Amino acid sequence: MAAVAVNSPSSHHFIKDGVASFHPNHRLCSISIQSSLLRSKTPMKKFSLSVSGTRTTRPEPTRYAGSEPVKASSHSFDVVIVGAGIIGLTIARQFLIGSDLSVAVIDKAVPCSGATGAGQGYIWMVHKNPESETWELTKRSHQLWKMLAETISEQGMDPLQALGWKKTGSLLVGRTPEDSVMLRKRVRQLSEAGLRAEYLSSNELLSKEPDLFVGSDGAAAFLPDDCQLDAHRTVSYIEKVNRSFAPEGRYAEFYHEPVTGLVRSASSGEVEAVQTSSNTLYGKAIVVAAGSWSRSLMHDLVRGTDVELDVLVKPRKGHLVVLENFNSLQLNHGLMEVGYVDYYQNATLTSGQDDQGQALSVSMTATMDVMDNLVLGSSREFAGFSTEVDDSIILRIWERARYFFPKLKNLSLQDFIENKKVRVGLRPYMPDGKPVIGHVPSLSNVFLATGHEGGGLSMALGTAEMVVDMILGNPTLVDSSPFAAQGRCC
Repeated sequence: MAAVAVNSPSSHHFIKDGVASFHPNHRLCSISIQSSLLRSKTPMKKFSLSVSGTRTTRPEPTRYAGSEPVKASSHSFDVVIVGAGIIGLTIARQFLIGSDLSVAVIDKAVPCSGATGAGQGYIWMVHKNPESETWELTKRSHQLWKMLAETISEQGMDPLQALGWKKTGSLLVGRTPEDSVMLRKRVRQLSEAGLRAEYLSSNELLSKEPDLFVGSDGAAAFLPDDCQLDAHRTVSYIEKVNRSFAPEGRYAEFYHEPVTGLVRSASSGEVEAVQTSSNTLYGKAIVVAAGSWSRSLMHDLVRGTDVELDVLVKPRKGHLVVLENFNSLQLNHGLMEVGYVDYYQNATLTSGQDDQGQALSVSMTATMDVMDNLVLGSSREFAGFSTEVDDSIILRIWERARYFFPKLKNLSLQDFIENKKVRVGLRPYMPDGKPVIGHVPSLSNVFLATGHEGGGLSMALGTAEMVVDMILGNPTLVDSSPFAAQGRCC
């Protein structure tokens, strides 16, 4: 695919035809910008940011002091991104740190008001299948998250404070002989794929998680290098990085501005602007990263045109239970039962199948966040765009957790009525289990980055790197063909 022409229309910018080159043996702080125009390398400007403040566990977004949304006097940008979730914000960051392009981010609400803020924050490989088409993208993204945490540390900051970053390790646990066979196979696959993975018998698992019960037939796959982060802290950090480019006129945010349409050139037919409820924002490249709303948004945007497009993203509702300041249970690692993997891999919809009334799945996941809150999940169901809390699902999550943690059997959810929070989010689900990343064939300068389902945080940095490389015409480090819209959405 040919690169989009991204020379800035503004006299205040000189846009280099390039992007940051990330390689496994390079750190994020030593990036060079490749310029095919100048045939030279320009070192990336280094910057250091301090992060202060704390976050409590709650679904609504919060901000650090002095971090109000950034506006701009100009309404012309090189890249306009629709969606301020973790995917949209990390794509903006990638452009800003890796090129001289200007970026605008649009959202109908604010960051962390959707699936990003409702998630559990784990950056795990233990439940991933090395044979899946998302494996390389996920692995690359995890590598970039770890490099970012290292860079933050090298800049004199604490990744725990900046991102909520913790190297907890992860455990995929089972209770039956069949589970144990599956877990042995998973450990072998993960080890052959280059990860540090261990098989733990029931007794070995007990030594790592004394409060967890899996019975004599139980076992676990253990990945000691898996990590987790706090979505709210991470988004606030990324926003701070992005906003540091605002004084140069390279970054602006347009929050609480629903997109109402695309403006197409009368001569070329290319999309030249995004119309919101309040502004017309011109861009050389448009990226739609609107999560579960990407399908309806794109449908509205191409209505009345000759573009045939149906982005098959469906909202998959999920509940999490958060028990604040929880000290009745010792939890040393992130935990997930094997049933979560089974449902994640096997529950797919065929095109045109009704998503209403799909079977509800509840599987045990458990993490302890940076505020020592116990986060329990998780549910999966197709319920349209409803984000109403279903108390019956909360009870099922609680009962599933008690099945694995006997100490909880002596407690009732009513005991935590003052300290209980519920997160509800809509995961952007694709029927084939892969996100859509790439250009819209009928709209050469419009790109999609959506459909990551429960892996948005996990795949965010890899997706951002891929999108930037695509738009600038650079080869992608991970094969992008499995994620193309062609043949899947049009």
